[in-house]
Amino acid sequence: MAKTDDKRKHKNCSLCADKITEIDYKDAAKLRRYLTEAGKIIPRRITGTCAEHQRMIAKAVKRAREAAIINYVFD
Repeated sequence: MAKTDDKRKHKNCSLCADKITEIDYKDAAKLRRYLTEAGKIIPRRITGTCAEHQRMIAKAVKRAREAAIINYVFD
């Protein structure tokens, strides 16, 4: 029984479980799940997403910001 197993529980990627291969930047409701109240992207250690999906989320959020679908900063 290792100490690291006791302290941290490994979060499973919800996008891998749903077999998501692409993240649509036009789906603002899904993207807001991965943003803070200030509009920052939540890190993967908190959301539990894998590295591949976290990169897809970041790219989609940045595209949605450029297309004015979501705001850069929420008030």
